Amino acid sequence: MPTSRYRKLSDFIRNQMRMSHVYQPVMLIELLKHEGKASVRQIAKALSGQDLSQIEYYEQITKNMVGRVLTKNRGITDKQENNYHIKGFDQLSPAEIKQLVELSMQRLDEYVAKRGKDIWSHRRKSSGYISGTKRYEVLKRAKFCCELCGISARKKALEVDHIVPRSKQGSDDISNLQALCYSCNAMKQNRDDTDFRGIERRYKERTPGCVFCDLPKKRIIGENELCLAMRDKYPVTELHSLVIPKRHVREYFGLFQPELNAVNSLLVELKKDIAKRDDTVTGFNIGANSGPDAGQTIFHCHIHLIPRRKGDVKNPRGGVRGVIPEKQGY
Repeated sequence: MPTSRYRKLSDFIRNQMRMSHVYQPVMLIELLKHEGKASVRQIAKALSGQDLSQIEYYEQITKNMVGRVLTKNRGITDKQENNYHIKGFDQLSPAEIKQLVELSMQRLDEYVAKRGKDIWSHRRKSSGYISGTKRYEVLKRAKFCCELCGISARKKALEVDHIVPRSKQGSDDISNLQALCYSCNAMKQNRDDTDFRGIERRYKERTPGCVFCDLPKKRIIGENELCLAMRDKYPVTELHSLVIPKRHVREYFGLFQPELNAVNSLLVELKKDIAKRDDTVTGFNIGANSGPDAGQTIFHCHIHLIPRRKGDVKNPRGGVRGVIPEKQGY
């Protein structure tokens, strides 16, 4: 007859376990396989064994680095399709195989003792520690899809990537983070030859005489690392606001990706704040004028957030199509 503890655990696993990832069952399996207890490291290893992004990373290491060296450079192994084998393995005795394993373990232990944690510095430098809260916010913003190719996290594990790498003075601010699947992240790291020198200085570019480059602090109603917000001096509606990149950039299409992230983040914050301040707000128009023929008069990019209220115009149908009045109705 099943014990009460079995019934409790079985009921939890079958009926109560609410899973947003593989973590809970993997941890329980590891504990159950080791007499009910396991160290944090043991559990972490078990979790990493289920992490597709880690597996795919080391598949690339196998094919492009260690596999290539042992096969093409040293002639120790052969590769057929997606499998490796040691040349002449069938000529080895069990005792010889055991001794070769021991020799390999000895070399491994010697190397680890010599290099210590520096062995994995390439992984830490490229990714670094990002808090769970910030990781969640980045993935939530991306709607759990790769922000480059669009693949769902259900199909391929996502990584949080620094747009401007830490090694190039990129910050941990959420505006400099993006969600990429392992494949896109690997391609970005291996193939992106953008010269990041001077990027940090670019963010500090200001132009003397520009009204938005020298905005009085009293007019600022919100900001983050790369942009700020103010109320429009000539509002279309009450609480009409502007989001302005701190860097002097002429128009919207000149924004860097981190600035686009920062602008969108601040727009969302403003929208929530406006809705709290005025419960008559029932909609918003969002837009930017790009170029004189589009009506731009201040040539420092700025994005309008215009609150709308029921009945503020006779017929709101068409919204931003009204920039050309005769085209608004359709």
